[in-house]
Amino acid sequence: MLLVFDIGNTQIVTGLYQDQELIANWRIQTDRNKTADEYGILLKSFLIDQNLQATAVKAAIISSVVPPVTGTIEKMIQRYFGVETLLVGPEIRTDLNIKYENPREVGADRIVNAVAGIKLYGAPLIIVDFGTATTFCAIAENGDYLGGAIAPGLGIASEALFLRTAKLPRIELIKPKNAIGQNTVSSMQSGLYYGYIGLVEAMIKRFKSEMNANPRVIATGGIADLIAGDTELFDAINPYLTLEGLRIIYELNQTS
Repeated sequence: MLLVFDIGNTQIVTGLYQDQELIANWRIQTDRNKTADEYGILLKSFLIDQNLQATAVKAAIISSVVPPVTGTIEKMIQRYFGVETLLVGPEIRTDLNIKYENPREVGADRIVNAVAGIKLYGAPLIIVDFGTATTFCAIAENGDYLGGAIAPGLGIASEALFLRTAKLPRIELIKPKNAIGQNTVSSMQSGLYYGYIGLVEAMIKRFKSEMNANPRVIATGGIADLIAGDTELFDAINPYLTLEGLRIIYELNQTS
């Protein structure tokens, strides 16, 4: 079985593949202070809960945007599963032609999403990943990675309102009943939720215009269902797109 890790700024999303089937997945809070042992004991408890044995894991792959945690997870995998780890980076095969001015600047998560998106949905393509930051990736009809955009995530926007104002509270990120709020909490929820949908829709329309194409638009990430479900611009919502990309890249590097 293949163990995959997507290390993000807020959460680590991990999954276990049996061949091409995702048989289990979990979300762990990203904590730079956790040790390899703490992560290892936590992950082994997840496996036990699914009646799975650590010895069944034969390989692992990581994409990460949090370098201080990457080494900890690599150490944990070696100590608790006894397998070497493939790390998504410039030196591994992805078959992705990146048109960024400096291809090394493209985050591993964006590369993995692009690889999965092309494989699963074809090109041209726009991928919107709702994470700590919201990323937009544009992929041309020939499969070239054209570039994209990075915006503050909805959680960051909400936290900024709480931290940078004197009287606004910390709120739950949910869809409000109405756009016109009748109290402080519902007004904040409206501004965040509907304002964010407006941001996403505007970015997608601009991308389509600049791409001079009619790409499919795919949503992924922790709050994809919350945001993408209230706009008609998305063709598919795939919460496991990054995990699929990790599996695909692992398989690609076994045959190269």
